[in-house]
Amino acid sequence: MTEQSEQPDPEYLLKLLQARMPFGKYKDRLLIDLPETYICWFSRKGFPKGALGVMLKSIYEIKLNGLDGLLEPIRRTLK
Repeated sequence: MTEQSEQPDPEYLLKLLQARMPFGKYKDRLLIDLPETYICWFSRKGFPKGALGVMLKSIYEIKLNGLDGLLEPIRRTLK
């Protein structure tokens, strides 16, 4: 039996790094730049439905696992 490894989708990562918070105190801030406490609050209370919720869950997992530094080289290319 072979094990398939899941590879990140480069297009999704680019979209994730460019996505902005559409409402609230942090409106227009990049999702990746949202404070960890705010992301954790969503984790406890429930993420929004739809694409935003999926992206916030992804950001939560990235921050929870300390992987945001790995995205920094990609972020630099977007500026």
